[in-house]
Amino acid sequence: MQRIPVAEREDWKETAVEHGFDFHSIDGDPYWDESAYYRFTLRQIEDDLEEPVEELENLCFAVVERAVSDEDVLRRLAIPKNYWSYIQESWQRQEKNFYGRMDFSYDGTGPAKLLEYNADTPTALYESSIFQWVWLEQAMERNLIPEGCDQFNSLHERIVEALGRFGIDGPLHLACASGSEEDSGTVAYLEDCARQAGLQTVLMKIEDIGIDPAGRFTDTEDHVIDTVFKLYPWEWLLAEDFARHIPESSTLFIEPVWKSILSNKGLLALMWEMFEGHPNLLPTFFADDPKAASLGDTYVRKPLYSREGQNIELVCDGQAETIHPGDYGAEGHIVQAFHALPDFTGNYPMAGCWLVASAAAGMCIREDRSLVTGDDARFIPHVILD
Repeated sequence: MQRIPVAEREDWKETAVEHGFDFHSIDGDPYWDESAYYRFTLRQIEDDLEEPVEELENLCFAVVERAVSDEDVLRRLAIPKNYWSYIQESWQRQEKNFYGRMDFSYDGTGPAKLLEYNADTPTALYESSIFQWVWLEQAMERNLIPEGCDQFNSLHERIVEALGRFGIDGPLHLACASGSEEDSGTVAYLEDCARQAGLQTVLMKIEDIGIDPAGRFTDTEDHVIDTVFKLYPWEWLLAEDFARHIPESSTLFIEPVWKSILSNKGLLALMWEMFEGHPNLLPTFFADDPKAASLGDTYVRKPLYSREGQNIELVCDGQAETIHPGDYGAEGHIVQAFHALPDFTGNYPMAGCWLVASAAAGMCIREDRSLVTGDDARFIPHVILD
């Protein structure tokens, strides 16, 4: 694994706009950054990332199976009690999952270590799937990178294929909250994929979902929502007033509600409890577990629910530092063994491995200048070249 400086395409911003990648810069700072790329060998991708991510996905299913059979586990995850039956039934009905992203610390040597699983509403999808591939092809055409480069990236084809296998009869509604250009861009991309899969689609905002006298969810045209992809976290959704209507609404949600078990950082503690010593896992415990003391006075403390690195504490020799403050943590915390991201001259890359329908499908590198990857991290493309 190497970080290699490279000349930018002079017209990359114009190319981004042409491809609908409108959030390539955020508040004037670059989000997409092609001033460097990461180079991997095929063995590193296949053996250290692709194979482990699918193995870990199967371990996650074992955690869900345990959780839906053990109310103590659901309680430890701070999932509202009035939705436990709904979650159990969703799993028992084998409602299909769609996609997710596992984030690893990986430096090209030794096992990649799982830091968290974005199992419910991961973004960075469009740039991983489409714009990263556009960069690869154009960079080779312009002799910016060597000929023969490949990429760990079959995302687009797998997304289209997976959407076609949901068996959706009628329109697929796709919803996200207003106010996020990145979320809107992700949903717009998935709408395009759905159309390529032969589906009818309706784009809307999550705030505009209504409910009819029969308790069914409706769109702005008062049409019943039979199937909805929602880029809105389950832990937020279940806290809304209208959530009480969800179990009886007959609406099929993508992602299914059983994914709320996997999008919770308590998953990491449960995985270590069940599969202690697995080479891709780090020792992790619920913060109130007496076993947490085994980590000593250097570890990472994470809220059960947290996004964009917010409220994650790095504890070193008993001294805590929160790099990205936020409003998370009321539901509880886990503590995880400290395993630093690799350091490339002050740049700290996190390797995000995508799964589509539980199959490894691609990778994105988000690079920060601190050890906690936040919402100001930059997206750096990658190549495979032996």
